[in-house]
Amino acid sequence: MRITCDEGKDITVRFDYVGVSRFSDRHQIECFVGILIRLCRQLTGLSLSPTGVKLAHRRTELPVEIKKMFGCKVSFGSDVDEVVYPRTANRMATVNPDTYLNSLLVRHCEEALSNRRVHSSAWRLRVENAIVPLLPHGQAKMEEIAKSLGVSRRTLARFLASEGCTFGGILDALRLDLAKSYLREQDLRTSEVAWLLGFGEVSAFSHACRRWTGKTPKQLQSAGVESLTEAA
Repeated sequence: MRITCDEGKDITVRFDYVGVSRFSDRHQIECFVGILIRLCRQLTGLSLSPTGVKLAHRRTELPVEIKKMFGCKVSFGSDVDEVVYPRTANRMATVNPDTYLNSLLVRHCEEALSNRRVHSSAWRLRVENAIVPLLPHGQAKMEEIAKSLGVSRRTLARFLASEGCTFGGILDALRLDLAKSYLREQDLRTSEVAWLLGFGEVSAFSHACRRWTGKTPKQLQSAGVESLTEAA
């Protein structure tokens, strides 16, 4: 996880996944955001809340207790994972600051950064993370993904082949994993799940579900996602 803080009109804290897949994560990123919010409140001694939170995964809504703790609007299905604070938060003093510990930690972090070697993530993971935000818009095509990753279609195919996979195989497996997640949400209609997965027609989604599991989406949702997991 790479965390960056940008100070402009607002203070934006962004979370980026490096070398791991983002699409299947929901609980951990919500936990990270919760930790950040509580830490900022503990440091300032104030009931400080963000002006907004954006999360890449899709969800109907947060549980009441988490929504209350966040204290702001949460947007799902975003192209980024970030927490936004007002610019004025930058001027808030910390409670009981420890100047010695601060200087010690700054020196430690600078040493760690100087010795760090950041490696590019596996191409499969990069492709998965690039596909997810494009799925609902029907733009999760190999040409678009290759363009977003700065390579040609042929080069991308070669890189994936070196890892023993294909673009079509990644897309299919990704849709299956996302289907498991979306079908847990009882409030989502089959047509909405089909759209989220990038299927132009509900019939195409139903055909894919039967190919994956031998059952229709409605049968899977009524029987519980466990049946989908077992069939997969």
